[in-house]
Amino acid sequence: MKIVEGSKERVQIFTGIVIARRGQGVNEKFTVRRIVNNEGVERIFPVNSPTIVDIVVKRSGMIRRSKLYFLRDRVGKAVRLREKWVGKKKSSD
Repeated sequence: MKIVEGSKERVQIFTGIVIARRGQGVNEKFTVRRIVNNEGVERIFPVNSPTIVDIVVKRSGMIRRSKLYFLRDRVGKAVRLREKWVGKKKSSD
């Protein structure tokens, strides 16, 4: 995301787990949770915000919930989710 400090502008990466998405269209927002100095920090970003430079999905987990608020109570390795594996398509020869 872009951060403006005085007349300077820079890009700062905010990495974390997307625990919720809400809204639709122009009003769509997503909540990202990360751990900073052993304390959980959540931030809500509008999808169509001009301050967001890029959204990159690094990993995708298999989960049966739309909202992952239960991760707030977990610590350490318990926060990890099962990885969703995307296999290669077999060519039909």
